[in-house]
This record gives sequence, structure tokens and C-alpha cells, in this order.
Amino acid sequence: MLKQGLYQKLQQKLTPQQIQLMKLIQLPTVEFEQRIKQEIEENPALEEGKEEPEDDLLNIQEEFEDDAEVIEAPDINIDEYLSDDEIPDYRLRTNNYSPDDEEKKVPYAQGESFTQYLNSQLSAFPLNEKERKIAEFLVGSINDNGYLRRDIIEIVDDLAFTHNIMTTEEEVEKILRLVQELDPPGVGARNLKETLLIQLRRKKPTQVRELAIKILEKGFDYFINKKYKKLMAKFEITEELLKEAIDEITKLNPKPGNAFNSTGNFVEHVIPDFIINVIDDELEVSLNAKNAPVLRVSPAYTEMLKGYKENKDKSQKDAVMFIKQKLDSAKWFIDAVNQRRETLLRTIQAIAEHQKEYFLTGDERKIKPMILKDIAEKIGMDISTVSRVANSKYVQTPYGVKLLKEFFSESMKDAKGEDVSTIKIKDILKSVVEQEDKRKPLTDEQLAKALREQGFPIARRTVAKYREQLGIPVARLRKEI
Repeated sequence: MLKQGLYQKLQQKLTPQQIQLMKLIQLPTVEFEQRIKQEIEENPALEEGKEEPEDDLLNIQEEFEDDAEVIEAPDINIDEYLSDDEIPDYRLRTNNYSPDDEEKKVPYAQGESFTQYLNSQLSAFPLNEKERKIAEFLVGSINDNGYLRRDIIEIVDDLAFTHNIMTTEEEVEKILRLVQELDPPGVGARNLKETLLIQLRRKKPTQVRELAIKILEKGFDYFINKKYKKLMAKFEITEELLKEAIDEITKLNPKPGNAFNSTGNFVEHVIPDFIINVIDDELEVSLNAKNAPVLRVSPAYTEMLKGYKENKDKSQKDAVMFIKQKLDSAKWFIDAVNQRRETLLRTIQAIAEHQKEYFLTGDERKIKPMILKDIAEKIGMDISTVSRVANSKYVQTPYGVKLLKEFFSESMKDAKGEDVSTIKIKDILKSVVEQEDKRKPLTDEQLAKALREQGFPIARRTVAKYREQLGIPVARLRKEI
């Protein structure tokens, strides 16, 4: 049964200006520059330059308020603007600019890609047309680390269905062995064991290298699990000879594709968004100059609006509305840029004040516990705003360029009941691991005991969590001979 009813509901909606501000705040410097360029290109009423007095513009616009139709923005779908389904490109790469460069674009040579580099080497092999196509397909299936992560049977099927090339697993295997002769050594392998063996076999044979090959072929599981006693018993060798063979293996590259990427073909630079200097034991905090562009409303568009005011031609109503819309958009954008600058400055000042002891000394053990809520309360803003400011932004300090979010950490109680940062505990844990006897590495329980002796009563599982976050392997894999 249908019935009508009157209901009262409180609903919060963001205006287009608020959404624009949120999106600008989360942009790092380079992306912010690009966003300004885009807005200037799309809105002819916006330009770079010193601001002009706005009194005349406001008076002119008020003249048209009565005659002009009200332009209202449609309802904004917040989910559409703030969706995480599409990750912005700037979160997936490092800012490719240097702070010392005058140019907006840094003219680095692109060079050839990894796939092009491999394909260029195929001309050295006497292959017929079919074999060359198979080889090129195999090269195209190699990932950036240099591995072929697909089964041969899948490649045979793809060649048949997508390239109309009928072949067999044996033929593809044969051509794959040719591909594995390309540089860098180890490329085209299907797993770690294979790439290490390819690299060893490309070297001049010696007694130690022959032993290293045997270890990989017949004792790979013992090797990766560092069961050295079992290796010595299996191959009937001394500890000294085993150490030489393992040293030979550890010199190899487990990711041969990185050898190409590290040659300088792809140059990346980090450009800081904030700058913190220490002057006379006081902190000087500032924004990168590129975060504070000088924008203004175009005087030419203001003059055009003045001209329409004097003529008051009703037939030109659409032109007037277009100009007014562009002027409003320019003003909104300038306001958003100014608010962004103010928000960024207030946030970094609060962070610098909270972590003042660290910025004055550079000692990471003096980093205080700090969460988003702490800074949000200090500057009187929402936690989500602070999160957007801290995300993907860097700060230049006297001790190097740091990722801003690295200064945020949870707190723990030490033996004296005082709050200490988890960053400090991780730093101490790292030092304990570095100083341990590598022949008998400390277990997580022993690491927890060592931390407790230094006044940090934390559980074994917490030590395991911090160890994993620091990228430190378990005791068994840290063992050396």
C-alpha cells in the first residue's frame, strides 16, 4: 500500500569549491603545478601575475546580478570525486623534478625501453621469420625484473590464438634458451634458481663456481634456508670452501632486469613541498616557492564585462553569462589556492613544533609519538585534511629530504611509564640486529628480551611485526658462516 509522508532529514553536501580545495590540498608540488597550468589553459579569465584590486570587478558583477540568471552548480556526487578506485598517477611515481631547476620540465633523455633493448639483440641470432616472432613474443612476456613468469604451454596457446603461429613446447623451449643468452645475464629465467644458474654458467669456470652450480642444482632448498651444515655434509666440503661458494652466489643479481633500469635511462628526482631550516637554534619553516604561485583574474575579461555593462545589450546575455561564469571560476580557484597554501603552512608549522627536538638535532630517536589527530587538534582542522596534507609530500630538512608521513607514529609506554615513539623502538631494534653474532642470530624472543633490558617492555609478536616492517628476515635467514 502506497502512502505519502513528510520526513525531515539532515544532509551534508560539499560545494564544488570545497571539493576543489580538498583535491588541491592532496596534490604534491609537481602535480599542483600541472593542475594550475591546466586551469589557466581551460579558463581564459585566470592568469599568472600580481593581483589587481577587485572593487571594480565586484561592482560590475553586482550590476548584472539582477538581470542575469542564477547559475547553480548541480548536486555533487562526493563518491565520484573522492573514489579510491582510480589511484592518481602521482601516488605511483616519484616527483620527476629537481628543486634547483628553473625549467618546469627537466629534459632527460628517455632512451630505449627494456623490451626494445632485448629485441635489438635478437638480430645477432640466425632465426627464421617464425622463430623471430616467437623470440619477440617471449621478450615481450619478460617483466621488468627480467623474469618470464608464464608457463610455456600458455605461451604456445597465445601464439596460436593471437598470432596464428602454430608451434610446440619443445620449439618454444629451444628459442627461450636463445633468449636467455641475451644481456643482462640471467634475463628470461622462470625462477630465482634458473636466473642464478644462467649467470654462473656465463662466467669463466673455476672450482668455486662449479661448486656453486652444484649447490644450486642439487641443494637449492638447503641454500635458501641457510642450512649450511647439511650443505657441508651433502657435498663433503669444508666450511671455508662453502663460504667461498656462497660468496660467489651472493654476488649474482637476483633481479637481472634491474641492471638495465639502473644504468641511468630513467632519472627520477624528489622535489620537496616544504623546507625546514635551523637558524640560531630556531626552526624556519616555509613552503616551496612553487606551492605559492601568484594568480589573478584577467584584466582583459574585467574590461569586457565593463563594456557589456555600458552597452546593456540584452541580445548579448549569453556572452555576459559566459564571462561571469569564467570570472567566478577564476576567483574560486584563486581562493582555493590561497586556502591550500594557508592549510599547508599551518600543518607543517604544527608538525615542526611537535618534532622540534628532532629537527634541531637530527637524532631519529628523538622523534616524538605523533598521530594525525594530534596535528588536527593543534590547527583546528579535520583529521582527513591533515591526512591529505601529509600524503605523498616531502620535506627538506638539514638532514636530507624526508617523506612527511614518516614523522607520524604510534606511541608505547617504556619501563618508566613515558610515551616513546615506535620509530625510536624500531631504530633500537635495527641496531640490536646489526650488532648480533651472525653465526647465531637472535630469535624474536631474544630480541624482545634485549629490548626489555633497554627499558622497552614489548611482546615477541610486536618485535616480529616491527622486524617485518623494517624488512629484516627471521633469525634462520640472517645466519652467516
